[in-house]
Amino acid sequence: MGSTNPEQQVLSLIEQGRSYAEAEVEKVFNALKPLPSREFLIGSWNGGGFETGHAGNEALKKTRWAGKDFRSVDDVDPIMVFDDNDKRVWDEEWGNASMEKEAAPKQLPQHVQEGDASHEFGQDGELGLGVVDVERIEKVYRKLDLRIIPAFWTLYFLCSAIRSSVGLSQTMNIAQKHDLASELNLRPKQISTGLALFYVCYVIFDLPSNLIMTRLSPRVWMSRIVIAVGVIGSCMAAMKAAWSFYLLRLLLGIVIAGMWPGMAYYLTLFYPPSRTGKRIGQYFTAAQVSAAVVGLVSAGFQKMDGLQGLVGFQWMFLLYGLVGICVGISLLWWLPDRPLPPGQTPSRTGWNKWLPQSRPALIGEDALIHYEDLTRVYRRPRWTLKDLWHVVIDWRVWPLFVMYFGVVGVGIGVQNYATVIIRATNAKLTDIQLSLLSAPIWIMDLIAILLVTPFSDRFHNHRALFFSIPVCIQIAGLLMTTYAGSIANPWPRYGGLLLVGFGLGPTVPITMTWTNEIFQPRHGEVGVAAASALVSGLGNLGSILTTYALFAGWPTDARKGRKQYRKSTLVMVGILCLSIFSAAVMTLLLRYVGNKPTGKQVSSGSSTSEGEGVIVDGAARRELQERGFGRLWWSRR
Repeated sequence: MGSTNPEQQVLSLIEQGRSYAEAEVEKVFNALKPLPSREFLIGSWNGGGFETGHAGNEALKKTRWAGKDFRSVDDVDPIMVFDDNDKRVWDEEWGNASMEKEAAPKQLPQHVQEGDASHEFGQDGELGLGVVDVERIEKVYRKLDLRIIPAFWTLYFLCSAIRSSVGLSQTMNIAQKHDLASELNLRPKQISTGLALFYVCYVIFDLPSNLIMTRLSPRVWMSRIVIAVGVIGSCMAAMKAAWSFYLLRLLLGIVIAGMWPGMAYYLTLFYPPSRTGKRIGQYFTAAQVSAAVVGLVSAGFQKMDGLQGLVGFQWMFLLYGLVGICVGISLLWWLPDRPLPPGQTPSRTGWNKWLPQSRPALIGEDALIHYEDLTRVYRRPRWTLKDLWHVVIDWRVWPLFVMYFGVVGVGIGVQNYATVIIRATNAKLTDIQLSLLSAPIWIMDLIAILLVTPFSDRFHNHRALFFSIPVCIQIAGLLMTTYAGSIANPWPRYGGLLLVGFGLGPTVPITMTWTNEIFQPRHGEVGVAAASALVSGLGNLGSILTTYALFAGWPTDARKGRKQYRKSTLVMVGILCLSIFSAAVMTLLLRYVGNKPTGKQVSSGSSTSEGEGVIVDGAARRELQERGFGRLWWSRR
């Protein structure tokens, strides 16, 4: 080795490729200068070994070692290997590492122990560093749950109550002619038109609202939505004619647009997409509880009929609206804003300096663990119109849209016309009995959400199955409501509605979660925001169908008798079959076409990527495998 430069001596050893004594190699390496900084290592490095006869080198050969990947000071893949296709991949048995702090030593893989290389690898200062226990990570996400989910549940409960109370107002105090139609002199077709106008605006403004949220503070935007919904809800107590009913329904659709997809987008700022199904299900139960509670409480509002010159449904709108305004204002303190990298403080410039500042979602070690586990959300490349266009033309939006179209159309149809459908099965029921009987439908809905959505997250490679089985239950329930029972015994038809409620529960959260899983890896933040808004917004065309064209909006189908609303329920069966078909098509296309990331890909590890993407954080690495029944109370691992 003629050169006295240690770096040149190392290169010379590599080029010669012969066998060496350990002392010869050690002498050269001891002469190398320290690196100028840890950041010098950032990047992908090829690996190799010197033929000294050491067992560690033989162990590396068995692993087909490719090198190391340094993504940052805190994010290191210590062992990259070549797979069967000679593709450079991460060896999950080694975990990931950090150049910052040392954790407990990691148990070496069995194939390395067999080579008796544990001593040499144990001295590698990078192996096992920064490895955080999964239970510690789960504790961080549980802290986020306590901060975010109750706020989302509350706001969704009130917004759902305000939005859906129109359905109940059609039968409240109907004997005294103080129902919505009698007070405003509305025909059934006009009520259907007013209900549909809400969804027209919802479809149009869903996407713009969600895109604005990505540019502004998500916390402030959610607060704006709830305050505006409360204001419009209160104004509905003052409706006096058809024009005011139409106007307020239009305005309600404009201001509430973006709330539902915005909540799904907001969750992806704090959780891996494949973990959002259970969380969406948790706050989605607010809609079911709201439908049940609003049905029960409406009996009380009917007792207030005539108080201070207001009829029962006017009191209902007024009080729900005022409470909604108060909750919307409280969200400015309650909800955390988007997470920032440790050490970075939120900007207080412009209009932000006039608004209250909420507590950070996490602080201290919790914030650092979250940063390392979900690094993708802290890297926010500013999206462009070109990025948005790539989302819009992505074929994966359209099967999800059809899935959502069917289930949300049936859900909104049942929500708006539950009491009307029940009355058609049993004309002897009183107004208060109708309100009380609508509540169990949504209790069944809630039970199904709590049962199914957690397991759909644990088996996230099978979203289509967890979607399709509940849809089949809905179809069975609708057929029972249409054909079961008799005039003397109408209760089997009511039982069919209970089945519909049970089947409805998990389908909407699962569709939104699947959207998150597919579009975050492919398109990043704008992918989640735009795709969830497109699926939710366009999917609500199903709501327009069921509120405007079916039931009271279909005069020949609304004729009293045994066959009343039969055609409407069969149309709903048809769109549900279309939803199942779309879920199957999506599964097949993802399997054979794939879900490879676009140029601005930021993560992987979802049920749809199947390892095709670049692993950028700890959460993506863990989510490559389904959790199954692991870490449940009966199966800790």
